[in-house]
Amino acid sequence: MNPWRLQELTLKETQKKYKVAILPVGSTEAHGYHVPYGSDAFHSTVIAERVCSEAWKKGSRILLLPTVPYGVQGNTMGFPLTINVQQSVLDSLVTDIIQSLEHHRVMKLLIINGHGGNDFKPLLRTLYGKTKVFVSLADWWKVGNDVLKKTFENVGEHADELETSVDLALIGHLVHLENAGVGSVRSSKFEAINKGWVAIARPWHLFTKDSTVGDPRKATKAKGEAYVQLVVARLAKYVIDLEKSRMDARFPY
Repeated sequence: MNPWRLQELTLKETQKKYKVAILPVGSTEAHGYHVPYGSDAFHSTVIAERVCSEAWKKGSRILLLPTVPYGVQGNTMGFPLTINVQQSVLDSLVTDIIQSLEHHRVMKLLIINGHGGNDFKPLLRTLYGKTKVFVSLADWWKVGNDVLKKTFENVGEHADELETSVDLALIGHLVHLENAGVGSVRSSKFEAINKGWVAIARPWHLFTKDSTVGDPRKATKAKGEAYVQLVVARLAKYVIDLEKSRMDARFPY
């Protein structure tokens, strides 16, 4: 039994007081021919597990909530068996979870998001002042942005060298690197879209060839483990500091 994993606890164990909870969120979608549909949920779950483990080793009781395995996929439905959940549905679910935490006096929450299509920032703004719970958000793949290009040669967007390396480190038995393509994408007929001056919801089945954006073929387990260790160390420090911090009138400043 892991003392931080709510799903494994009994009523006896939950008599302990928790100040900080972590909610992993992922998606169910195609990740090329080489990594599984559940990659985003696997990533956020395992990273959250490791963060909790590190925090508990240092005396912080961080609570791990069950993972939300679905995400916003409106523009990726062109690939078979993609499961789409609207952002409004995710927001409603997360809001209910936050209300439950507030009821049980768990007043600090970190959402570890594993899917780029999920956008919780507007929800954080909406909830500000409406809940006593301090809600924070980390897109795990951005936590080490300052070192990405030092570790990975081909930084892309989806099922690329970074994500595939993390897959190799965390769920290597589900990775088939021999099936990986080059991760090339198609250009729009509009320069403004290609240059980023204009944004659209890119139809993923037209934009990509196999749902991959960025060449994953130089991915390695060692690269993935090094990046995960960095992410875990930074997020563990954050939740430990968060647990210790008093929520006064100037919090979090």
